[in-house]
Amino acid sequence: MARRTAICNSIQRRAVRRVGTAGFLVLLAAALAVVVGLSRADDGKGPAKDDTLSEKGFASIFDGKTLKGWHASAETGHSAASKHKSGGKWVVEDGAIVGSQDIPGNGGLLISDAQYGNFEVALEMKNDFGPDSGLFLRSNDKGQAYQAMIDYHKDGNLMGVYGEGLSGGISVRNFTFLDKVTDIKEDKCPFPLPVSPEKWPAFWKHGEWNELRARIEGNPPKVTTWIKGVKFLEWSDKEKRHADKGGIGLQVHGGGDYTKQFVRYRNLRVKVLD
Repeated sequence: MARRTAICNSIQRRAVRRVGTAGFLVLLAAALAVVVGLSRADDGKGPAKDDTLSEKGFASIFDGKTLKGWHASAETGHSAASKHKSGGKWVVEDGAIVGSQDIPGNGGLLISDAQYGNFEVALEMKNDFGPDSGLFLRSNDKGQAYQAMIDYHKDGNLMGVYGEGLSGGISVRNFTFLDKVTDIKEDKCPFPLPVSPEKWPAFWKHGEWNELRARIEGNPPKVTTWIKGVKFLEWSDKEKRHADKGGIGLQVHGGGDYTKQFVRYRNLRVKVLD
């Protein structure tokens, strides 16, 4: 160790003589920046997954062939373009629920017939980048719910929490999409973003099936969300503002023209926590 220290000191003295003290400090700062960058680089394993998650206790809520157990709602404002006669277009293709607007500007909800209180829901999504969607928790047919965001578009977000049709102006997120699906910016949030914007392109695989998960417990509720097994948000409401139970909903947002862009969901399953 002493010999290594002597060598390092000798190198340092030679460097100072060659570039001067100020120049040496600049070089030292650059070297430290490289070291810090390397220490923060992805080690190939990606962000740590939540090891408390378990598949035990889940039951499928989509048979992969039909929409049995689900119904479309045209009661929300997203279905105004059809004068609330239809709730968007929902079909099953290649083992997935596929949603879109049925006419320009007309969306809606697809809601489970079953009602749930405390539960965890998981699914896989492969949406086009453009349509606004969402995973509704304890939803009624009017679309009032706690929403785990699937705002998969510029200025949107995944797995933030939004109070759809609820009081309190609930909107909590820790990142926002920029112009491209590979580009995000970090937002100020009590629950920090677990994946840096630089590492997002390696983490999120657009055009592939990616898992989303949300859990809601209690009332006032605590909502927790995950992306690909990584906890992305944990938020608790401060007051009771919605029913204890409701359906699980998938959304196609109204407005614009998204008749030729689609949301796709498969492997939907739920774990009852009551």
